[in-house]
Amino acid sequence: MTAETGTTDTWLLVSDIDDTLTGNQADLERLWHQLKTAGPHLKLALNSSRPAVSVDQTLSEYFPDDFEPDAIITGLGTEIRLGRLFLESWQSRFADWPDGEVRAIVRKLGYDAHDDKFQTGGKASFAVPGKDGVDAILAELRSEGIPFRHIYSGTSDLDILAPGAGKDAAMRHLASHLGIPMERTIAAGDSGNDLALFEAAGKAIAVGNARQELLMSLPRDKTYLASAHHAAGVLEGLTVMGLLPQPAV
Repeated sequence: MTAETGTTDTWLLVSDIDDTLTGNQADLERLWHQLKTAGPHLKLALNSSRPAVSVDQTLSEYFPDDFEPDAIITGLGTEIRLGRLFLESWQSRFADWPDGEVRAIVRKLGYDAHDDKFQTGGKASFAVPGKDGVDAILAELRSEGIPFRHIYSGTSDLDILAPGAGKDAAMRHLASHLGIPMERTIAAGDSGNDLALFEAAGKAIAVGNARQELLMSLPRDKTYLASAHHAAGVLEGLTVMGLLPQPAV
């Protein structure tokens, strides 16, 4: 697949990685085979909470050898890469955001940051078990005058983002860069930190193993709820939407 500018009939699939595309390698192989044969009308972007270095490791160890998405959005929307190059028009937006100061403030409040490989210039990630701790952190950041947005998912994952970052914002920027209107974007995911992506996309696919935190809040009028899990669920959704042919029996 290539990252050439889209045409008026081009669709952009923006898919989460962990527990959406991963989970069953045979199903991932089948999905990738169908995407390769779909032609230029369907482009693929990966969208992960993890930074690029961590995602690259997963791609090399788990994904098909010839797997080549058109773009990769990482770090909860703080990094966009086309091929091996980061998209400078996006990366430059977070150059002045004080991520180091955010980490120092949260550590002083007694909470641990995730490993360095999960941090980026526009994202600071922490383990914070409980809403009371989250509220205290947000209040402290506001009192320090630091602009931010935040996502709290799972049981303890707190991500503090630069105000212009996010999976949804990165998807909008990428779609614009590729010349694809937002109504021709499809989000695929399984967890609460995919919710903003679902709300921004023209259509969405919730895989069969999606967590309740996503299922309770997703926009049902434009979301397909797959029966199949992981990559098979993404394939199911794209097939029902008519963007991929029915697989041969």
